[in-house]
Amino acid sequence: MQESYIQDKNFENKDFTTQPLEKSTYENCIFSQCNLGYTDLSGSMFIDCEFRSCNLSLVKLNKTALQDVIFTDCKMLGLRFDSCNVFGLSFRFSNCELNHSSFFQLKIKKTIFKNSSLQEVDFTEADLTEAVFDNCDLTKANFERSNLEKADFRTSINYSIDPEMNKIKKARFSLEGLPGLLDKYNIIVEDKN
Repeated sequence: MQESYIQDKNFENKDFTTQPLEKSTYENCIFSQCNLGYTDLSGSMFIDCEFRSCNLSLVKLNKTALQDVIFTDCKMLGLRFDSCNVFGLSFRFSNCELNHSSFFQLKIKKTIFKNSSLQEVDFTEADLTEAVFDNCDLTKANFERSNLEKADFRTSINYSIDPEMNKIKKARFSLEGLPGLLDKYNIIVEDKN
């Protein structure tokens, strides 16, 4: 069976929970205000696509290719990005809810997470070299044996990163974020005022 190829198409206000999105290669497509929650996108390929104000919670991503994909204002709870096709894997997130998602062992250098909720996200053994976490909530996010070299956490909050368990050379943190690097020592850092 020949896989289809869909290019330059806009999908708006579609509910793919009732009629599933066709397994295909999508290039330069825009998905706007679509509901894909709990659907199966396994084996599909998305190249230079954009998802705007979509629900992608608990979508299956087995061998799904995401190449230069932009997610804006999306609800993306519980996604297993670690099951994606890793070839050319690249994406960025703005104003997204990514709580309980997994980026386990992924090489996602220079990924941008902006104004997003990343609560209880698994970044174990991920390569986040030069990643930017701009104004993100990282409550209970798991960083273990992760490469965070040159990553930028200056405007993010609620992270807990063990410098002895992660590579953090030249990573950037704000003074306010210092307690997140010292959590394991159970010490209290206070402003002298």
